[in-house]
Amino acid sequence: MQFQQLQYFVAVAETRHFTRAAEAVHVAQPSLSQQIKALERELGADLFLRARGNITLTDAGEALLPLARRILADAETARHEVQELVQLRSGRVRLGATPSLCTGLLPDVLRAFHDRYPGIRLLIEESGSHDLVRELARGALDLALVVLPLPTPSPALTTVELLREDLVVVSSPDAPRPGGGRRSVRIADLEGERLVMFRHGYDLRELTVAACRSAGFEPSFAVEGGEMDAVLGFVRAGLGIAVVPRMVASRAGRGLRVTPLARPGLHRTIALAHRSDVAPPRAARELQRMLLER
Repeated sequence: MQFQQLQYFVAVAETRHFTRAAEAVHVAQPSLSQQIKALERELGADLFLRARGNITLTDAGEALLPLARRILADAETARHEVQELVQLRSGRVRLGATPSLCTGLLPDVLRAFHDRYPGIRLLIEESGSHDLVRELARGALDLALVVLPLPTPSPALTTVELLREDLVVVSSPDAPRPGGGRRSVRIADLEGERLVMFRHGYDLRELTVAACRSAGFEPSFAVEGGEMDAVLGFVRAGLGIAVVPRMVASRAGRGLRVTPLARPGLHRTIALAHRSDVAPPRAARELQRMLLER
């Protein structure tokens, strides 16, 4: 009994027509008929009652049909499972993330993923949430870590909240403490302070500027236009202070003083996003699981 013969048998049983069955399995009708006859000889029983214009199953055919369907389904499951495993031995994951998340959240998770799946290439795109949403929508990324709320909400994207992170103020230990030396500072205390500010389009820039304006003042910039590493470097050099995620500040090492913001403080919500209409590849789904379980 051959696997292909069972495919042909099920096709005839479902269409009740040899020609239509042959078309469904993309084989010439004489070849299909020969394979069905060979299967019947192998089993020692007719599977179909063949009358002009009327094909019906015999008792033997009725008995074989659910078994044949199960065999074919199991074979498809086996093929799918093997392909899934192969995808975890080779391939790629295209992940987008904001620069602060590349610095703070991703290193440990990506190291664990790489240790488990060394054959998977990790392609990282570092950009702001607005750009990452656009890249997801056009299919250039499998997953993206973005800051909520999205700059342009899209029903084509699915987002799952990952974490809510406090923002803190960082300054040089050689500079005066922000806020007059208190153990925590209010947003209002940043008035008159010289800020090292991120480039336009950076989520942290928009959040910080909006908070300052809500407190009734326009922030003053000492330096602006940098990415995360540059901003931290400028703060270490004493050019000004910056508002950054606590996770980034904790990883920044020596040369920075960290001051929390007084309640209610500032927070940001990080989410994992992917397209709603296309399931991420298996390797991307595994990275997604590790991020959600971190």
